[in-house]
Amino acid sequence: MKTVTVKLPDPLAAWLSKRARELGRPQSDLVRDALQKASEGKGGASCHDLFADVCGVIDGPRDLSTHPKHLAGFGE
Repeated sequence: MKTVTVKLPDPLAAWLSKRARELGRPQSDLVRDALQKASEGKGGASCHDLFADVCGVIDGPRDLSTHPKHLAGFGE
């Protein structure tokens, strides 16, 4: 097996360390599993996948989020 060194931002390194302790597994196992899932396209559901059942259920003008007339008074 090949060894790879990865630099992580402090918050991510802290999360990885905490998660490894919680699961009783080495950090390298968690990283290896995540990389394996990502390489197989199993990294997790996309936002669209999670909301697929509600996509397209809102009825309204097609330019609702872009036309200024629909945004009048928004945020006031």
